Amino acid sequence: MPTLRLAIVGAGPAGIYAADILLREARGFDVSIDLFEQLPAPYGLVRYGVAPDHPRIKGIVNALRDVLDRGDIRIFGNVRFGEDITLEDLKRHYNAVVFSTGAIKDADLDIPGIDLDGSYGAADFVSWFDGHPDVPRTWPLTAESVAVIGNGNVALDVSRILAKHAEDLLPTEIPANVYEGLQASPVTDVHVFGRRGPAQVKFTPLELRELGELRDVDMVVYDEDFDHDEASKLAIATNKQVTVIDRVLQQWRTREVGTASRRLHLHFYAKPLELLGNEDGTLRAIRYERTRPDGQGGVEGTGEIREIPIQALYRAVGYVGSPLPGVPFDERYGVIPNHEGQVLDTDGNRLPGVYATGWIKRGPVGLIGHTKSDAMETVQHVVTDQGTWWSPEDPSEAAIPALLRERGVDFTDLAGWHALDQHEIALGEPQGRARVKVVPRDEMIDVSLRRSHADSQA
Repeated sequence: MPTLRLAIVGAGPAGIYAADILLREARGFDVSIDLFEQLPAPYGLVRYGVAPDHPRIKGIVNALRDVLDRGDIRIFGNVRFGEDITLEDLKRHYNAVVFSTGAIKDADLDIPGIDLDGSYGAADFVSWFDGHPDVPRTWPLTAESVAVIGNGNVALDVSRILAKHAEDLLPTEIPANVYEGLQASPVTDVHVFGRRGPAQVKFTPLELRELGELRDVDMVVYDEDFDHDEASKLAIATNKQVTVIDRVLQQWRTREVGTASRRLHLHFYAKPLELLGNEDGTLRAIRYERTRPDGQGGVEGTGEIREIPIQALYRAVGYVGSPLPGVPFDERYGVIPNHEGQVLDTDGNRLPGVYATGWIKRGPVGLIGHTKSDAMETVQHVVTDQGTWWSPEDPSEAAIPALLRERGVDFTDLAGWHALDQHEIALGEPQGRARVKVVPRDEMIDVSLRRSHADSQA
């Protein structure tokens, strides 16, 4: 029986789901899968892109761990595609490759003043508080009044972490440097801005509810934002998710405010116009225009201009994918151009043997359920495209470890991840915490390589 040697670049949910689905798929060939990950640890955005106080993430991590721990998928961590291994290398050793590299950069927000000192991308801040090894250890948390632009779950995550008292994050796996930074934050007010109304937000009800559960934080909403037009009333009446969101917001309208030490303000119908700076280039205020429904499902400006003093701003207006060396890329949409996961060249022709799944395939939209169905679509094409797979010169499983060692790459494997995982859990035990995440890349590698090599020699 023939064997499909498949490389998957990116060991987040999209890549792991694709591997799992392929191994379970009915097919007339054997499968050998290698996962390549640029970080020393797997799980991608589940580990480095979601706020640590989401309890539901634990269930996702457990499901991903179960897949990897079966032992029928090899993982090579700390391997950078385009540097440590190239597309030409993959063609020499595999029949096909699936790219699942996600989207980790902030989309641009083109307003005057966006480059002022104190203006940040939400993705960078998320990487910091999640302990990403490739971002600085410190973050400038010096602002008392902060703005967050966006009405999606990333905006809620950022707002919640900014407003939440640091000690309330100790039950999570936040690194020590993140706890110390948040503990010293002088923040009193977090303002969240969305240009549309409360019936058009992209929040999910669970994430919205979590805001209202913050200790010593007042939720501030404004009555002027709840004069619903007919389209909003219809959405509330017919869409279950919008109904729940409206119920949460309406309940917040009845709450008494003024006793908490921090406040989280939700400003709807607020279109950011520009950021205003001080003479030294630091941020001092956000200027925005009040909007209203246009009767066509959108909004229009009212001409009413307002300002709120702030010293920091986070734009959470979406993520965008990054190009990969030697792989086609659509700069406009930030994705690898493809048809149902089959990668296309600049002329729209299919590239044999090259596939994509996850956010780098469809853009940064959808939750875990979308990622699974997305992977299934791509995998079905991998299976049916057998006639156009690459014919590798050396498909042996020994070739890749030998190649990486020859190039001096300190790659980590599944045993190394197990060692790091146990090390982080042990760090948390004296403090009664589930784990304390290791942040420096060299420390992650050192723990992984030392323990995994010791295990192999035992």
